Amino acid sequence: MPESANKPRKRNAAATREAILRSAHECFVRSGYDGVGVREIAAGAGVTAMLVNRYFGSKESLFAEVIARDLDAPTILTPETLASPTLARDMARLIVAVTDSQARTLDGFQMTFRSAGSTRAAELAKEQIERFHHQRLAGVLSGDKAAERAAIILSLVAGVQILRQMIGLDALSKADPDVLAQLIEPLIAALIALPKA
Repeated sequence: MPESANKPRKRNAAATREAILRSAHECFVRSGYDGVGVREIAAGAGVTAMLVNRYFGSKESLFAEVIARDLDAPTILTPETLASPTLARDMARLIVAVTDSQARTLDGFQMTFRSAGSTRAAELAKEQIERFHHQRLAGVLSGDKAAERAAIILSLVAGVQILRQMIGLDALSKADPDVLAQLIEPLIAALIALPKA
């Protein structure tokens, strides 16, 4: 018998951790925070629930890390978009593109939307949205009430995602994409601009 047959297989901690994060990501996107248990996440990763808790401490901590990883790779608020001299136009076009009925709904949005019914998951999602999206956007807005203006822009993005892509409101889902972008652009532009005294 080969010597290696008697030795336990060496666990690759980084690969195990990544497998758990991938499984959790899939589960949270599909079912939201309350619809998923640690055992289901563990099964998807090919590990035990005990190992999930050893790596992440709790489902809450795992959810926070999954959300953070997703939001740290933005689709709309990329560094290039935020640095653009035509920020309002670029954002409007990206909002329309990512909410097209044929486009895949953004995972971070799905996780947040499907988990919003859980008070604790909503708190965790809020912390990550503030950390990644809100602070980044508010940081490029000058003048008074930048935080509030940034939050309203994010609300506009979320509203279009829900009504156009997830619910399929005809006036949005069947509209000419160029027309939608033209309607959204001045709304964003007004919020980017300094408020009038």
